[in-house]
Amino acid sequence: MKQKFTITGIITIFTILLFSTGAFANKTSVTIVAPEKAEKGSEITVKIEVKHMGNTKGHHTDWVWLKVNGEEVKRWEYSKADLPESQNFTLEYKVKADSNLEIIAEGNCNKHGSKGTDKVTVKVD
Repeated sequence: MKQKFTITGIITIFTILLFSTGAFANKTSVTIVAPEKAEKGSEITVKIEVKHMGNTKGHHTDWVWLKVNGEEVKRWEYSKADLPESQNFTLEYKVKADSNLEIIAEGNCNKHGSKGTDKVTVKVD
């Protein structure tokens, strides 16, 4: 009897953990890849690596934005009719480096939100 209760208890705890709303909650995260330095007047490519476990019609990255020196310069929008190509994908944007650049990006999951922003600075010589 005691063994049956222990096994039932373990299965119950496992089931609660498995199906609780936060157990597999997955927020969209972004990582910016850009050069540390750039020559004045040059054009640099900023890459945003987006990670989100699963992109389905019901659970997906719904937007990613990119700001340069405080101004939103690009926003990618996704919907259940227009999903990202995969759960991990890379976006690119070209920026002219006229002065030092503060680059910030963020992505969002339609159900769980965002892991927050990523920020890099490009020094322009």
